[in-house]
Amino acid sequence: MTGGRLDELAAEFGMVERALGDPAALADAREYARLTRRHRELTPLVTLYREREALTRDLAGARELLADPDMRDLAAGEVETLTTRLAGIEAELEVLLLPTDPDDAKDVILELRAGAGGAEAGLFAVDLLRMYTRYAEGAGLKLNVLDASESDLGGASKVVAEVTGEFAFRALKWERGVHRVQRVPATESQGRIHTSTVTVAVLPEAEQGEVQLDPSEVRIDVFRSQGAGGQGVNTTDSAVRAVYRAGTPDEIVVVCQDSRSQIKNREKALVVLASRLAERERAAREERERETRASQVGTGERSEKIRTYNYPQNRVTDHRLEGDAKNFALDSVMAGGLSPVVAALARDERERQLLAMQDEGGAEAGGGRRGTYGSA
Repeated sequence: MTGGRLDELAAEFGMVERALGDPAALADAREYARLTRRHRELTPLVTLYREREALTRDLAGARELLADPDMRDLAAGEVETLTTRLAGIEAELEVLLLPTDPDDAKDVILELRAGAGGAEAGLFAVDLLRMYTRYAEGAGLKLNVLDASESDLGGASKVVAEVTGEFAFRALKWERGVHRVQRVPATESQGRIHTSTVTVAVLPEAEQGEVQLDPSEVRIDVFRSQGAGGQGVNTTDSAVRAVYRAGTPDEIVVVCQDSRSQIKNREKALVVLASRLAERERAAREERERETRASQVGTGERSEKIRTYNYPQNRVTDHRLEGDAKNFALDSVMAGGLSPVVAALARDERERQLLAMQDEGGAEAGGGRRGTYGSA
C-alpha cells in the first residue's frame, strides 16, 4: 500500500475539516457544497487509515510480548487477530484508492428516446421513466421532467429529465446505452412477443464555466407550453427552445417547458445545452484517444445493447456482466430496484481496475511502481 498517498489524503481531510469550520466557507454556498462533498468522500478512507495506524501500533506491542514466556500464548493470538484485520483493511483501502470518475458527484440530464418498435417503444420509454423515478426516490435523488414528446397510446417518443442530488451521476451512469424489451404488447391480438428498444443517455450536468456558450451561436425561441402542465403553465409563452448553431451539422435543439417561469425555463435549457456540448466534447476526446491506442474494449457508442428486459421470463439481463450475476428479477427492477444491478456493475469495474493495476505493477516490478492511484 502506498503510504505516501494515504498520508496526503489524511492531510487533505484535516484541511477540509478546518475549512468547514471557517465562517467564510458558509458564506459561499458553492464552496461549502464542494467541501462537504469532499468530506463525505474522504471520511470512509480516513477512518480506515486511522484504524490501520492504531492497529499497526498494537501489533508492534503484541509482537514485543512474544518474548515474554508468561504472555507468549496470549500475544500470539493477538498477533494473529491483528494481522488478519490489517490485511482486511489493506484490501478495503486498495479499493477506496482506485481512480474515481470526476463526474460522479454531478447532477444529471437524463434523456430517453424511443427506438425500434413503434408505439411499443414509446410505451417502454414511459415504463423506464417510471422505473428511474422510483429508483431516484429510493436513492434520495429528485427527478424532474423538463420536456416530453408524447407518442401513440400514451407513450413518449422522447423524454428529457434532470436528476439532482448527492452523486446523481454515479447512481445513473451505468444506464447509458440501448435498453431492449421483449414482451407481448397491449396491441398484440395473437399473443406474439415483440422486441423494442429505447436509447438512454446520461449526461453529467455541465458546471458553470465548463462550457463557454457564444450567445451569437444560440437562438432562443419562446412559445406556449404543450400538453398537461398544471393550471396556468400552458396559457402563457413560458416554454423555451434553445437552438445551437441552427441549420449547421452541429445543430443542437433543447426544449424546456416544465416551469411557469420563462426565465427559469431559459436557464435550464441553457444548462441542458451546455451539458450536451460537454458530452459531445468528451465523446470526441475519447474517440481520439481510442484511435491513438489503436485498440478498443468496446465501441462505446450509445447504440450498443446493454440490457434486455424479458417480461415472459420475468428477467432482466445486463449484458456487461457474466454468469448468474447478470440476471435480475424484472418485477423488482421495474419497481425501482436498480441498486443490485448498479452494485454489480460497480463491483465488476473495481475488479477490472484492480486486475489492470496488478498487471501494471508486474510490468514495472524491479523498477519501482509509479503512483497510479486517483483520489478517493
